[in-house]
Amino acid sequence: MDTYQAILSLRSVRQFDLGRPIDEAALHRILQAGRMSGSSKDSQPWWFIVVKDRATLLALSKTGDYAQHLVGAAFAIALVFDPKFYRGEFDSGRTAQNMMLAAWNDGIGSCLASMHREDDCKAVLGVPAEYRLQHIISFGYPLPVEQTISAAPRRRRKPLNEIMLQERWSK
Repeated sequence: MDTYQAILSLRSVRQFDLGRPIDEAALHRILQAGRMSGSSKDSQPWWFIVVKDRATLLALSKTGDYAQHLVGAAFAIALVFDPKFYRGEFDSGRTAQNMMLAAWNDGIGSCLASMHREDDCKAVLGVPAEYRLQHIISFGYPLPVEQTISAAPRRRRKPLNEIMLQERWSK
């Protein structure tokens, strides 16, 4: 898929076809895409925890207010980062976007979950207290649209001329 087309067509997928397993080569490409993302001063302040166990996915889904989609995922990737790096949170977001786009390139859907009860989330995965774990991404092949709860079209984006300014703030 063309990169620009992948960016334009990417959508959050919250319902997955568990009858279609994801092969290890696709998982490896997703992880590699995250690993290869840029980071401030090339610090690479992250770790990726791959979770496939159903009971663990269920436990993780209870640590975020809108994380129920983790339960039905083929797998999830928890993004752990070291907060001592100034831009660790931003860099973690960059890895997430890379992973989600790499997955979409292979027809694999994904959705970012915020971990509102971070300490509980870290306890489920055994992450040391000094690290951050704010987001987990669910992955899986999307169900056909007619089988999902909502077949509503993608949320509309503001026109570019409403959000782009030239040279300085001039709204």
